[in-house]
Amino acid sequence: MVEEGAPRPRRERARAIAHVDMDAFYAAIEQRDRPELRGRPVIVGADPAGRGVVSTASYEARVFGVRSAMPIGRAARLCPHGAFLPVDMAKYRSVSGEVMAILAAFSPLLEPVSVDEAFLDLTGTASLFGPPAAAVALIKRRIREQQAVPRPVLARRFGKHGADLADLAWGRDDRPVEPYGVPKSMGAEETFERDCRDAERLRATLRGQAERVAAELRGEGCAAARVTLKLRYAPFETLTRSVTGEPTQDGLELYRRACGLLERLDLVRPVRLIGLSASELGPAGVGQLGLFDPQAVRRERLAAVVDRLAARFGDGTVIPAALLSRRRRPD
Repeated sequence: MVEEGAPRPRRERARAIAHVDMDAFYAAIEQRDRPELRGRPVIVGADPAGRGVVSTASYEARVFGVRSAMPIGRAARLCPHGAFLPVDMAKYRSVSGEVMAILAAFSPLLEPVSVDEAFLDLTGTASLFGPPAAAVALIKRRIREQQAVPRPVLARRFGKHGADLADLAWGRDDRPVEPYGVPKSMGAEETFERDCRDAERLRATLRGQAERVAAELRGEGCAAARVTLKLRYAPFETLTRSVTGEPTQDGLELYRRACGLLERLDLVRPVRLIGLSASELGPAGVGQLGLFDPQAVRRERLAAVVDRLAARFGDGTVIPAALLSRRRRPD
């Protein structure tokens, strides 16, 4: 019972969370941009003659048993008549940014999980967009209406920028990709043409990956506290190991941590794939420089110079000496 004059208990408002998952995202974008692929099985991923994996398979390809993360060679055997396309991440990120902008118009509480997935809190938006189910239907309709508005309509409504908007809606954009929000992780991996048992080659591969990830971290103004080593043994067993320390964007430090993880593993089986990723990202410059590494500051300054050279002359202009012998070695 509630006494007369006493405040009534406050009812908790039910939360309404929408989970947005753009299934077959890469393949759907390719079918959108290339009408001749619509209705055909489309497999986006590695070269079917190589050792990589499937990134995305269209619904038409799934009928033949093709799935994401499947070895690309198996996908080619299951669906030899499919259209095999390389990953165009710049285009997919651009389209993802457009979709995320539409979602943000419905609620500021948007949590992107990946390029094709996000959570959206629709609690309290009923007065604007109706009940949650109606709001979700409106979101789907708005996304489809914006990838379909004819160019002349946009030109009449937005003037000289209309044509640019039409190109963006169709994923045509020559500008450099600017990521939407702060990334959760950055990484690099390599699938070997032949299963590898050579520990020196594995370490050299990690060294190059560490430098690429470090350059990406510096480009985003981020530092990573967690380093993860990924190994895939033949035929297809995947293993990951991680270590956490002071935030860093130093390629050598990323390599040392990943190499330490590698040395703890018993490499008795051939390795099909090796990868390095950096996560637990934060702004650069807030960590503590290693007290026992007097060269850390020098490497930090050197990395800035290398980044400027790469920006002017291209990636790979300056590389660690440890990678020179690997670059000269024929496959």
